[in-house]
Amino acid sequence: MVADDERFMQLALEEARRAAEEGEVPIGAVVVCGGEVVARAHNRRETDADPSAHAEFSAMLEASRALGRWRLTGCTVYVTLEPCLMCAGLMVNARIDRCVYGASDPKGGALGTLYDVSADPRLNHAFAVTPGVLADESAELLRSFFRSRR
Repeated sequence: MVADDERFMQLALEEARRAAEEGEVPIGAVVVCGGEVVARAHNRRETDADPSAHAEFSAMLEASRALGRWRLTGCTVYVTLEPCLMCAGLMVNARIDRCVYGASDPKGGALGTLYDVSADPRLNHAFAVTPGVLADESAELLRSFFRSRR
């Protein structure tokens, strides 16, 4: 499973690099169902002038369209940065099975750092979380991007 997690996170990192090339914060995501990638996306908030255009949010929307269902049961979301409250909330509402993320987000992480939406007993769905997969590579991509902006 570790090898699969790293392989799919590499695809998310490819998406993050695409975001950086477009001048977007380099965060990428893929959604995997049945061992197959069903959706890929990267941040497009600036390009689309859309506050919801986070990588994992967009990837989950694309996965729902590709699978023809709103429930993403059986799916794992791979994302290079720990999801925020909005994206973690969508994961609950979409009923994903699991989220795998790279770097933790000390300013907005909602899957264990500031909040843990994945395991809140007050919500109607819980899901597994695997943090820290290719975390150094994910974090360095973000650091390099912001360093070049200063």
